Amino acid sequence: MSKVKKLSLLFVSALFVLVLAGCANKSNIHEIPEPVTDNSKIKIGVSIWSSTDVLGAQSKKIIDYAADILGVQVIYIDQGHVSEKVVSSVEQLCAAGCQGVVICNSSATEMISAIKTCNDYGMYISQFYRTIKEQDDPESYTMAKESPFYVGAVHENEVENGKKLVKMLADKNRRNIGLIGWTQGDATWLGRWEGYKAGVEEWNTKHPNDKIKLSEPQYAGTTSDGGSSAAEALISADPKIDALIPAGGGGDPLLGAVAAVERLGLVGKVDIVSTDFLADLGERLENKTMAGESGGHFCDPLISFLLVYNTIKGNYSNFENKFVDIEHPYIYVSSSEDYAKFEKYFIDQPPYNRDEIIEMSNMTLDELKNKSMTVSLEDAERRAQANENKQ
Repeated sequence: MSKVKKLSLLFVSALFVLVLAGCANKSNIHEIPEPVTDNSKIKIGVSIWSSTDVLGAQSKKIIDYAADILGVQVIYIDQGHVSEKVVSSVEQLCAAGCQGVVICNSSATEMISAIKTCNDYGMYISQFYRTIKEQDDPESYTMAKESPFYVGAVHENEVENGKKLVKMLADKNRRNIGLIGWTQGDATWLGRWEGYKAGVEEWNTKHPNDKIKLSEPQYAGTTSDGGSSAAEALISADPKIDALIPAGGGGDPLLGAVAAVERLGLVGKVDIVSTDFLADLGERLENKTMAGESGGHFCDPLISFLLVYNTIKGNYSNFENKFVDIEHPYIYVSSSEDYAKFEKYFIDQPPYNRDEIIEMSNMTLDELKNKSMTVSLEDAERRAQANENKQ
């Protein structure tokens, strides 16, 4: 073998070893980065299904509000709850130089890839409107728990939410409910569906001679057209339907379902309840195009954002072998009076003022968790009135 060939083989062998070493290093968990003390150098990514629909726009608004107060940068990627886009959004935000990301994923299994990316590159991640349940997704849960870069989940009790919406319809003498989902396998959708079924079962057990029927779900995606088509399909398949639950999906499927009921001349005959407040919910409760709704306070992304922010700053640490789970209470409205109070204290003004955001940004993890559990119409009204009295 010539000397040149020997040198070439040695070079290729050395290059191969370097490549293997690089792959091995990438598969290892990245070292914890140094805290960032200069807020102007903090960049947090937001992976969201949409930053423009009803709920998405309010979520973006409150994150932007907090980011402006704290003087940090924010980057958004809209991924439409499309799995490959959800996964790639985390990689894109990492490539954009973010030190942390808050994400509203679709299925829990997407978090395996998302957490691996964060482990590889040293980027913190927190979920909002979502969590990972150990019994449903043990692999995802274990990976999240073992990761030093997974810093928590902020969400509501979706099963309880589902049960309460069924009870709301039952109290309005509705007994034949058509169900509209958005994406099969979505973690939040599955929790709500479980709650609807549990609510129906509870009612039917207590009222064996006055039972509620719940349809199988018709899927709408996250668009208004999808919601409209789903509502029409359910009503066409069963003309006895007297209620619809568009389960969620950001608000647009609900708008489509409401439009379909209006178009079919069934307002007042088919009651609609849902999760994710519409911008004109007060008017719709008044004119009976909506019978009630849950959700609305969009503080989940704020708390998730503060989790990541404080971890980047070095204020929160040691997330390995624990799973931080923060459960928000839902807000429920079933009258225009209820919604007027919500509009005043959550829409017309931020639910937390500048001083309160700064105070929350300096809370310990336990303090922030406890604070998040207090969100309600009554709490927002009390704080707003207290602040007015100070001025």
